[in-house]
Amino acid sequence: MILIADSGSTKTDWALVDQETTLRFNTQGINPVHQKREAILQILHEELLPNLDANEVQSVFFYGSGVRPELEAPMAEVLKGAFPKAETTEAHSDLLGAARALCGHNYGIASILGTGANSCLYNGVRIVMNTPAMGYVLGDEGSGAALGKRLLHDLYKGVLSEEIVNGFEYETGLTLPEIIDKVYRQPLPNRFLASLSEYVHRHLTDWLELRRLVMDNFSDFFRFNIAPYQRRDLVVSFVGSLAHYYQAELREVARSMGYTVGAVTRSPIDGLIHFHTEQ
Repeated sequence: MILIADSGSTKTDWALVDQETTLRFNTQGINPVHQKREAILQILHEELLPNLDANEVQSVFFYGSGVRPELEAPMAEVLKGAFPKAETTEAHSDLLGAARALCGHNYGIASILGTGANSCLYNGVRIVMNTPAMGYVLGDEGSGAALGKRLLHDLYKGVLSEEIVNGFEYETGLTLPEIIDKVYRQPLPNRFLASLSEYVHRHLTDWLELRRLVMDNFSDFFRFNIAPYQRRDLVVSFVGSLAHYYQAELREVARSMGYTVGAVTRSPIDGLIHFHTEQ
């Protein structure tokens, strides 16, 4: 039994794989940067373990946002605590997971566009170059959180029309004081910001200004995160909900900037299953 996980800031996709079957589960997102050991174990015990027999799991491969190199060993220890009989317990960054899922054993550029954003140059074995994502406060261009920030900025700085502002507040039930509270006082503001991308997507064809926000968000992603690799000869492949739902806009921006988009998939879990069972 192999247990594979792909965890973003919002949710975690799990796959339990043996020679004949694949069982899939979902839990909330797990991020060792924002969550302590006890909180992670609580998620595992309450949301995952009721669905499977932990003693039957022989290998665990966890890929997650926030699993920086210095947190790989502590995260693996947390998993070992939940799966004590597992012979192999590994924790890696979601970026390596994306690269393995998208590129397999081939050279390429792998990118994540979901709640957060990241990218890397991958040589088929390991990540050889990474433009620092820097998180939703200092970076994360192209992400759902960055798009949410752009939307709120333009709504309340007078860039977008009063009609759009009124429509946004009516549909979401949000006001500026409530938004300030969610961003600066409530936990996980990146998830809140990213959730606003759903509003943009619903009205993408209603207001050209909202489509411009999306296009500018993707332009910044290529300009600040992909251009430093200086490898326009390689296709750029994507995982993540934002890349999936805004695929047409993503490909249009890439083409206009001289890049070729390869695979675009909402979740890397299928690619990871293939990587760990077919190699």
